[in-house]
Amino acid sequence: MLTITNLSLQRGGVWLLDSTSVTIQPRQRAAIVGANGAGKSSLFQLLLGQLSPEQGEASLPGGCRIAHMAQEVEASPRSARDFVLDGDTRLRELEAELAQAEANGDDHAMARIHGDLDLHEAWSASRRAEALIRGLGFADGDADRPVSSFSGGWRIRLNLAQALMKPSDLLLLDEPTNHLDLDACLWLENWLAGYSGTLLFISHDRDFMDRVATQVIHFDRNKLVQYTGNYSAFEDQRRERLAQQQANFEKQQARVAEIQRFIDRFRAKATKARQAQSRVKALERMEQIAPAHIDSPFSFTFPVADKVSNPLLSIRNGRAGHGEAVVLSGLNLTLLPGSRIGLLGPNGAGKSTLMDALRGEATLLGGERTGGEHLAIGYFAQHQLESLDLDASPFLHLQRLSPKASEQSIRNFLGGFDFHGDEALSPIRSFSGGEKARVALAVIAWQKPNLLLLDEPTNHLDLEMRQALTMALQNFDGAMVVVSHDRHLLRNTVDEFWLVNDGSVGAYDGDLEDYERWLADRRKDDDQPPRRDSQASVMAAGVGLTADQRKARKREQAELRQQLSPWKKQLARAEKAMEASQARLAELEQALSDASLYEEANKGRLRELLAEQASTRAALEEAEATWLETGEKLEELEAQLEQ
Repeated sequence: MLTITNLSLQRGGVWLLDSTSVTIQPRQRAAIVGANGAGKSSLFQLLLGQLSPEQGEASLPGGCRIAHMAQEVEASPRSARDFVLDGDTRLRELEAELAQAEANGDDHAMARIHGDLDLHEAWSASRRAEALIRGLGFADGDADRPVSSFSGGWRIRLNLAQALMKPSDLLLLDEPTNHLDLDACLWLENWLAGYSGTLLFISHDRDFMDRVATQVIHFDRNKLVQYTGNYSAFEDQRRERLAQQQANFEKQQARVAEIQRFIDRFRAKATKARQAQSRVKALERMEQIAPAHIDSPFSFTFPVADKVSNPLLSIRNGRAGHGEAVVLSGLNLTLLPGSRIGLLGPNGAGKSTLMDALRGEATLLGGERTGGEHLAIGYFAQHQLESLDLDASPFLHLQRLSPKASEQSIRNFLGGFDFHGDEALSPIRSFSGGEKARVALAVIAWQKPNLLLLDEPTNHLDLEMRQALTMALQNFDGAMVVVSHDRHLLRNTVDEFWLVNDGSVGAYDGDLEDYERWLADRRKDDDQPPRRDSQASVMAAGVGLTADQRKARKREQAELRQQLSPWKKQLARAEKAMEASQARLAELEQALSDASLYEEANKGRLRELLAEQASTRAALEEAEATWLETGEKLEELEAQLEQ
């Protein structure tokens, strides 16, 4: 049990906690949330004995073994495997004792230490370390590479693996998903589900918290407020509390209306029934949770581009890779105004390579890339932070782009990214990673792009900024291609997915849950040796069947194909009905915009148009419902046909 009693803590003269108490039971998994600078990392330092409180205490049971994830690692010639094994400090102690006993020729000590090593399962340590390395996305040969050969983000992954390697009763993880891709996030969720100790983790990834957390501890005005349940439960409770304040309630209703408009727009553009249904559910959930973030300090938009081309960008017969190594081939891609693409694919499949090819970088080894006359790309990736001028302020970054812009207009724009007063004029050298990421996003938005290429845009961003970014992308009228491990962002901003896998890029018809299952099956295949086809698979392929069995199978497939036909016709009718209703609604809205219609003499005509508008909307909703239901039924039948 972890008990925090009447705790007060300050850093640099700023009070982080003031007379607060909280209790965390054994085996609970508590997510620590709060604004940047609230004191989350300081709380971890306190638990590790690196800070002392002004008053109160944090007590742990005697003999409690603590493992924590370091945020930095120095370049080291040690192999990745040895670095991860170093996390098991008891193993290293026993190995050192054994070496000393061997040097001394102490047979009794050697026998005892070998027994201790056996109890510690030292025989499997190397295999467990390699499993951690592989699970976090490293290639098979990476375990033998020196730590110094990896980039900063991959070294952070090694830090995480080292923390997981250590036997512990209390595990402290500070933003463990920050440098992970979606595959590694899913693997980590599964690993933590089997962890037997108490887990405290700082995170800004709501899906990760929903899957892992059983408690949420919120830094709220110098207090630790404990909530039972996952992050979604926390948002629901916080929304209800904030709604009790009238001013917040009014803001909430405005935000809900804004999201509803996006839902309506998405429904009108959706083309795949399964994805549409999944997205609508996600958007409706976002409509519910948005009020919980109404007091966020962030509120910004991506301004509308001055001009746009159609198409914006295309690649024909493209090949992409590095040097002579081709990673992707057969690229035939087109981005139209309004395209909203999420890239999926295993680690190392080539997602970032594709993003660079879309930008026209050297990774495009062959083929034809055609950009529209008015193409304006806004590109964000983690290495973009390194290109910022550390001696320049957020204000100066924007002023250099628009020397004629007024000081007030720049300040107003930066205010949406929570850069106010002196902070807007301060050099960014001392800024945190999250603050630098906000500057980079502000620079992109200021330039009015019509195509956004975003490679892990939520890294370093806190929950409130992630929510604001999601809202801004929802209201962005241009095209976008997004790579992200943030499933909430993907669900609520993109219309379709492309799968990057096995050297190619193609449309992916499933949703994120389907993709998760696909990854799990793929991981099982990778972890298992090749085997003979099972009887079921042989039967499915029709191999080894008797003549009567083959006839029966063909008859079943023919019957299924016959069943498909009326459902396809119904889907086509629903699509036509939706198109007709949408077109008529557009005409009615145009007619209702006529100011003369609201004069006394035209009230009769106004009532007719309003009545028709209501009936047309009802017809559209009915057609949408039919379309979704029909699409689902079709998918079921097609799945049976493929079995």
